[in-house]
Amino acid sequence: MSISPTSSAVNLITAAQHKSADAAKDITASPVQKHEVGSAEYNAVDIIKPVLSLKEAELETSAAVQLLDADKAQLGSLLDILA
Repeated sequence: MSISPTSSAVNLITAAQHKSADAAKDITASPVQKHEVGSAEYNAVDIIKPVLSLKEAELETSAAVQLLDADKAQLGSLLDILA
């Protein structure tokens, strides 16, 4: 079974997309309207976890793009050697 950087990057992007969709759903379900911020029901911890998940998804996507760039550069180097 061969694992290529491209397939790893695609899997990472897909996982990040799912993570960001779940986090966005959690954020929209959180009670953060203006009249609720000062109320007893508002809890800042409820919004911090999904926001951190969005940041994780951003970093995972960035790592996947770097994998794709490295794979592209490696392929270019191989083609230069063979040419």
